[in-house]
Amino acid sequence: MKFSIVIPTFNNLEYLKLCIKSIRKNSLFDHDIIIHNNGDVEPDKSYLERNKCIYSKTNYNAGICEGVNKGAEKASTNYIVYAHDDFYFLPGWDIAWKKEIEKLNHNLFYLSGTMVQNGQVNFDCGENINDFDEDKLLKNNDKIKYFDFQGSTWAPHIVHKETWNKVGGFSEEFFPGTGSDPDLNMKLWNAGVRIFKGVGNCKVYHFGSIVTRKKFKKDKNVITESGSKGGKIFLKKWGFSIKFFTKYYLRGCKTTKFKKIICNKYDGPLKEPNKNLSYYISLLIDKTKRLLISDEIYKNK
Repeated sequence: MKFSIVIPTFNNLEYLKLCIKSIRKNSLFDHDIIIHNNGDVEPDKSYLERNKCIYSKTNYNAGICEGVNKGAEKASTNYIVYAHDDFYFLPGWDIAWKKEIEKLNHNLFYLSGTMVQNGQVNFDCGENINDFDEDKLLKNNDKIKYFDFQGSTWAPHIVHKETWNKVGGFSEEFFPGTGSDPDLNMKLWNAGVRIFKGVGNCKVYHFGSIVTRKKFKKDKNVITESGSKGGKIFLKKWGFSIKFFTKYYLRGCKTTKFKKIICNKYDGPLKEPNKNLSYYISLLIDKTKRLLISDEIYKNK
């Protein structure tokens, strides 16, 4: 079972090389790797051709959303994977997703993976590429365990190409990227998807936010998810916040004040949210906040 793995990148060549290496080294199948270069000089086309990667490019920083969409246009398989360029894919990642997909008799699913180090599992093999201990990580791969969980880690994720095209991929108003993952999940929800599942055996080592959006980290409007410009666009668009959607619809993971990620074990397809008193109070608060957001939020891409 082949996947089309779309990776947007922006002047992050050393991490991208490691990511590509991990896919080639640790995958059971010969997947298509589609790199979208967001307007910088690296990686050049010749490097990607030598590594059998499909190439997409804009002459400007298109951000994550447009970059992934352009890369996805070149997908020739039935399954579109979105990955960051600072992921290291661990052995068994693609087998785990294959098994989950084969259990289903439909294409209405959204599967995500489990992030090691900066994610669900705390197992330190280096904070950056210079002190990354690949041997330690691979030797301990079988010992790094996590359960299947409800909701989503946003990335890495896999959806069927028909479903991706049906909802139009990522919404490009969420430039450079914050807020786009929950927005995609919301569009998938409206399209009838109820299987939002994080797969414990699909593991990636995550160096942490060393991705396309890094150039925007100094901008206070795009640093965080729910409190960002993207979070405000999500609230303006859907009438409730990312936090509300994650809690009441996806029943997804939450991050404590100590940066620990707590997830609910997967217990089957999601149902409509339980509309209790807490639901309506939270919804009222979000709708009040929405009234304070100007349409100017959509400007200054």
